[in-house]
Amino acid sequence: MNRSVIKDLLKSTEYESKVLVKGWVRTKRGNNTVAFVALNDGSIIHNLQIVIDVPSFDAELLRRINTGACIGVKGSLVESKGQGQKVEVIADTVELYGEADPEVYPLQKKGHSFEFLREIAHLRVRTNTFGAVFRIRHAMAFAIHKYFNDMGYFYLHAPIITASDAEGAGEMFRVSTLDPDNLPLTEDKKVDYSKDFFGKATNLTVSGQLEGELAALALGGVYTFGPTFRAENSNTPRHLAEFWMIEPEVAFNDINDNMNLAEDFLKYLINYALENCLDDLEFLNSMVDKELIERLKFVVNNKFIRMSYEGAIEILLASGHKFEFPVSWGLDLQAEHERYLVEKHFKCPVILTDYPREIKAFYMKQNDDKRTVRAMDVLFPRIGEIIGGSQREENFDKLLARIRELGMPEKELWWYLDTRRYGTVTHSGFGLGFERLLLFVTGMANIRDVIPFPRTPKNAEF
Repeated sequence: MNRSVIKDLLKSTEYESKVLVKGWVRTKRGNNTVAFVALNDGSIIHNLQIVIDVPSFDAELLRRINTGACIGVKGSLVESKGQGQKVEVIADTVELYGEADPEVYPLQKKGHSFEFLREIAHLRVRTNTFGAVFRIRHAMAFAIHKYFNDMGYFYLHAPIITASDAEGAGEMFRVSTLDPDNLPLTEDKKVDYSKDFFGKATNLTVSGQLEGELAALALGGVYTFGPTFRAENSNTPRHLAEFWMIEPEVAFNDINDNMNLAEDFLKYLINYALENCLDDLEFLNSMVDKELIERLKFVVNNKFIRMSYEGAIEILLASGHKFEFPVSWGLDLQAEHERYLVEKHFKCPVILTDYPREIKAFYMKQNDDKRTVRAMDVLFPRIGEIIGGSQREENFDKLLARIRELGMPEKELWWYLDTRRYGTVTHSGFGLGFERLLLFVTGMANIRDVIPFPRTPKNAEF
């Protein structure tokens, strides 16, 4: 007999049919006559009730079936007489696959803090909350690929090992096969990376953008979706050392096209979650964030306000609000500033454009005023910046001048400059941090709780 999935059984009306179901015990209750087991196989937030006629089963077997144990049940699917479920299974046979000793099983009791569950990340997905989060994570990943595929974009696998620093921040993880106890040195006592595996210093990538640009200038529209890494020694609820990024790059798109794409993309993803993950969202809305679903609908149903960075600074200065961080033209906006604009002033998502060139990356299109660039940040309630992007500088001379101005290694970027030498064209793109998106869609407060195995300073378990 083939195994039936609980998600399908809960919708079935084939009463009295024989089924085989397998899963993990969430709870067991009952008396000397009947036992009720709540079984979950991960396919859905809801459990399937198993009804066991106690006198018909081996007492020792039933004693060993506890929360966390994995069992298989053959029996009859019947219409439930109790409240809370439409169907249940009357057990004919029960097979115990794996026990969970109630004296030591960490999830025997409910109500554990998220901090404690991070310490047992290998087990936390068995809880209702994290089961919901990671089902939504899967759905969002699928929706991302579906959106771009339906748009005619091509999925590009950008390299994870790279010799370039797309952000220019320098906070990168070194990749090397050199013996740290016997490093080869140059005459000036620096590490001789010519002796390394790749013959030069290489790192884990911080972004797939630059490679995405190369492909977009041949294929038209591409997107990368892969792991990225930042060696930033930050232990905040918003930072990870390893995270996933979605980065579309599109030839012939200017900054306005870029904003249109970002708004449409975000609304599509959130609407997909509302339509396909409602059971999990309703659970999270009930247990984690009472305003979650209302906030998701708020984004889908409102047009994003678009305004310049300079206009935003004027609003913040005139607000009379006391911010922790100062506000003035030329400074990067902090999350508190971004959230004020979205949550207090406009009461809808906001896209800011035309940021000061001094606080943005070298590759952004320079405006005629020579003090701003065609950057854009999408700001969301509760999150602040959720997307950052720009129209890219396609003019060879301006791009080269900016690289030299910042003292970047011109020789290392010859391949990037080539795209401006040969067949250059207006093009744009942006980056969406996958975990930042998931924080918004799930209502979770800490970014460590939306990735299965978080990598943070001093933490590389599991």
